[in-house]
Amino acid sequence: MKNILVINGHPNPESFNYALSRAYAQGALESGIEVSFINLAELTFDPNLKYGYSQPTPLEPDLVDAIEKIKAADHLVWFYPMWWYGTPAILKGFIDRTFLPGITYKTVPGKPLPQKLLKGKTARVVITADTPSWYNWLFMGRPAIHQFKRGVLHFCGVRPVKVTYLATIKGASPEKLNGYLNKVKSLGRKLA
Repeated sequence: MKNILVINGHPNPESFNYALSRAYAQGALESGIEVSFINLAELTFDPNLKYGYSQPTPLEPDLVDAIEKIKAADHLVWFYPMWWYGTPAILKGFIDRTFLPGITYKTVPGKPLPQKLLKGKTARVVITADTPSWYNWLFMGRPAIHQFKRGVLHFCGVRPVKVTYLATIKGASPEKLNGYLNKVKSLGRKLA
């Protein structure tokens, strides 16, 4: 792998997601891999795709830069909390505004599925949650994972996509949180 792009979808820079993303990057850097970042909380953009796909919404400079980083990366590593069994609004808005026709996929006349413009890239998704993994899987059907992994990344050609689900975060002991940090750092070191 030549370079990794770490994308943090938590709106709070003081969150545990930021500590996790830094741990992953540290592990990757220790392996001699180039790492770049997109911290959504630091970007200036309107998350609302105002006109849907009926007319283009001009891209803000931060989104243009983010798109270039996504295109240049070999491996995308996404960090976000699961809120209401989905992604935070800022991450959903970022996807709506950057994963656009002609950028991450291209419609093909007469074909039901698009051309996938992110083929050749791989990804790791690290989700934090307060819902135990067994409940998320058994009773809810893992909607945040399926929507993001299949509905966004696979749709645009990113494969394979590996998922790390860390729960529960709220009320976890310092030892448990430190274990999560070490696990994620190890993933970065192994480029997984």
